[in-house]
Amino acid sequence: MKYTPEQLERRNRTIWTPVQAIAAPVQLLIFIVNLVLVAHYLSTGADYAAAHTLSVIKVVMLYFMTITGMFWEHVVFGPYFMAKEFFWEDFVNLIALIAHTAFIVAALLGVEPRAQMLVMCVAFITYLANFTQFLLKGIRAGAQARRRTTQTSQAAS
Repeated sequence: MKYTPEQLERRNRTIWTPVQAIAAPVQLLIFIVNLVLVAHYLSTGADYAAAHTLSVIKVVMLYFMTITGMFWEHVVFGPYFMAKEFFWEDFVNLIALIAHTAFIVAALLGVEPRAQMLVMCVAFITYLANFTQFLLKGIRAGAQARRRTTQTSQAAS
């Protein structure tokens, strides 16, 4: 997807772009540590509380990223969610939200801890798909912005 010049300008101007840019690596770090803790719990049966707590933090972070991403999407494209330019990213994000929410529901219902962590493993897979989409889109957007800057500076010369 390429941004129109107006969308690129709105993307570069909104506070939500740096919020997402800062929060995304934080979310990735939480994911990595959470993955290690869940794998540790599943392989040893130890440290459930740490794996569970970080899993809850991971879910909260996904919701934070989704909500701030909705504000970003509104500023750049108009709709808050499912803008045609961002449909597939939002669709996969919705699947990730469902999977992560399933973990919370399982925990609230008192599902056996091992089953909770297996649900979180499914959520991890959905997060990785979602993260990959946003990473690729971000790389393409950065390349587009650099090309635009180069073209503008060459035109001014």
